[in-house]
Amino acid sequence: MSQSPLFSRRSLLRSFSALPAAGLVGALPRLAHAAPEFSFKFGNNLPVTHPLNVRANEVAARIAKESNGRMEIKVFPNNQLGGDTDMLAQVRSGGLEIFNPGTMVIATLAPISAITAVGFAFSNYEQVWGAVDGKLGDAIRASFAKVGLYTFDKMWDNGFRQTTTSTKAIKTAADLEGLKIRVPVSPMGISMFKSLGASPTSLQFSEVYSALQTKVVDAQENPLAIVQTAKLYEVQKFCSVTNHSWDGYHLVVNGRAWKGLPDDLKTIVSRAFNEGGLQQREDLRKLNESLQADLAAKGMAFNTAAPDSFRAQLQKSGFYAEWKNKFGAEAWGLLEATAGKVS
Repeated sequence: MSQSPLFSRRSLLRSFSALPAAGLVGALPRLAHAAPEFSFKFGNNLPVTHPLNVRANEVAARIAKESNGRMEIKVFPNNQLGGDTDMLAQVRSGGLEIFNPGTMVIATLAPISAITAVGFAFSNYEQVWGAVDGKLGDAIRASFAKVGLYTFDKMWDNGFRQTTTSTKAIKTAADLEGLKIRVPVSPMGISMFKSLGASPTSLQFSEVYSALQTKVVDAQENPLAIVQTAKLYEVQKFCSVTNHSWDGYHLVVNGRAWKGLPDDLKTIVSRAFNEGGLQQREDLRKLNESLQADLAAKGMAFNTAAPDSFRAQLQKSGFYAEWKNKFGAEAWGLLEATAGKVS
């Protein structure tokens, strides 16, 4: 004969009452997990397969483990929480705790951030990391603090930006004349491509694929990892390796939420995100070594564009003089300390 539900529950309770206190404590976690004391949402615009999201999920798991479940990071990829400007507003208001704006996107709040995206400023990654891990990076992070955002010390990599089109290869600055190209929602992107003779349009990243598909724009510019993971090769034929600017991600945290964390959790979270960022940089470096061949196999036609004509056009149009004046001599000096003379 089967036992009644009531008898079963009573038997279960008697069994637990017979356990030593230590045995009971050890048995409870198997029945239910305590809710975390702190839960942060991390929103971004990247596909789940992008190296940033792969490492972000590892970071979240590490933080949960090292905090013994006291701290939870929930990762929301692929614009699930809105476009870049939406998430930037949310992280400021506290509706979202962590966001990874690109250098040009967050420049709407802290203009100095865009200095690392100046056209053709960096020639290689040694210069990039020397700048953003050094005094220039410190100045940028200090500017975020002034608008209520905490920033982790190590930026995560997005990569050098390349130019893709559906109409023609870009070999010199003259090939950009009149080209309808999507750029991020940022003054720097608009200024750079206007100075190069193109016709730039600012769009949220979530709108890029459809804008290219419907010919609202004929071109866009992004690192190769974005071209691949967002499948932009489906709506673009040509990829010109222009390396026209470097872009990375500042992982910013709502200031009030950060201050509300106990010091031990701040240490755990900071360490996990900073070390995860260094791993993500290496992931992207390895990925970039294979991306051109992979995208070529998917039908994209590649060419490498020499920087000379582009730099000359930016110089002639007054782009460098304008932005040196906007950033100020001190910030510009910090950039040139690692990148060499920019203008």
